Amino acid sequence: MGTVIVSGALVCIVCLIIRSIIRDRKEGKSGCGGDCSRCKGCR
Repeated sequence: MGTVIVSGALVCIVCLIIRSIIRDRKEGKSGCGGDCSRCKGCR
């Protein structure tokens, strides 16, 4: 029974992460916008 509960919790967490990634991409907040001069990773 514990395995089912833990598995369900993990599935929920993964779904929330995927939803967040999709929402960020739709809003243009993806990791790489193709403009290196504005890249946050280079600063």
